[in-house]
Amino acid sequence: MSIILSGTALSTDLATIRNSSTPIDVFRAAVHRIGLHLAVETSRHIPSKEISVTTPIETTTCSVIDGRVVIVPILRAGLGLLDPFLTICPDASVGFIGLKRNEETLAPAEYYRNLPPSDSATTFIVIDPMLATGGSMTATLGLLRELPHQRIIAACLIAAPEGITRIQDEHPNVLIVSAALDRQLNDVGYIMPGLGDAGDRLFGTL
Repeated sequence: MSIILSGTALSTDLATIRNSSTPIDVFRAAVHRIGLHLAVETSRHIPSKEISVTTPIETTTCSVIDGRVVIVPILRAGLGLLDPFLTICPDASVGFIGLKRNEETLAPAEYYRNLPPSDSATTFIVIDPMLATGGSMTATLGLLRELPHQRIIAACLIAAPEGITRIQDEHPNVLIVSAALDRQLNDVGYIMPGLGDAGDRLFGTL
């Protein structure tokens, strides 16, 4: 299942990050705001439970997160979405997966892994700005699927149809939340129209 967000403020920020002339500070700020949209939508799908809360007036029932949340940014570009997700889920733990795409084969190669413990009540939220071929996301989801968990959600700024199809085929139980669904990949695996390399634009390594 995949969810594509919509909204005028969201689309305005998407226009900002797509623009090749957007300066780095404006780009980062827009990514942060889009990340908040993504985090709020993602939080709607975290398992919940009912608890009793006593207000100054009376006792009421409230819905709260059920279990532990672990946010997993795929290094390095996923770090650009970490802060907005921690704003919405401040008690979450953070794990890290480092993957680098081979520009010839487009296959991901793992170079770093540091994940907190998980259990059967854990929700993993994997964040990466671009879901292109789906290689890095598929590799990360395959690793997390072998660990104890309750649910896995993937969140990204922009997705290509090819990447969504691959995730749905290989990990049908994973929910995908994206701020935009673009047209297709080009012949070197970049999303069209896309925004270029999200990591380079976030960290000034152009």
